[in-house]
Amino acid sequence: MKIRIITVGKKNDSSLDESINDFTQRISKFSHIEWLVIPSSDIAKESKEIAKHLDAKDVIVVLDEKGKEIETKDLAGFIQKQLNSSVHRLVIIIGGAFGVSDELKASAQYVLSLSKLTLPHQLVRLLIVEQIYRAFSILNNGKYHHE
Repeated sequence: MKIRIITVGKKNDSSLDESINDFTQRISKFSHIEWLVIPSSDIAKESKEIAKHLDAKDVIVVLDEKGKEIETKDLAGFIQKQLNSSVHRLVIIIGGAFGVSDELKASAQYVLSLSKLTLPHQLVRLLIVEQIYRAFSILNNGKYHHE
């Protein structure tokens, strides 16, 4: 399964870039992972640009503050389910400052929240890539996740 993370905004902040790249590299041992950064504009333009990079076969996850909160083990189970279903590509979308359009959100199979807190988009990038790595660690009985 391939993983694509589409995010709106600037390239990674240099203070977070090393950590994001580290987790991206770690994930690559389990799955092909790629990042796509869409420039900030308005919600309609951002959502249209994101939609251009989606395929009908993709399983789409939108991260949204009003989405369903899940635990790390649930994320691992979700990823395992996608692997078992032979999903070709899992796409995780981090919208701009005002999220994504209702239309784009409605096209997603899942709308998830990382926290009830309002988080900066740069930090969300780090959190989601770390959680994906942690999920793969759980699935592969790695030492990274402790119970």
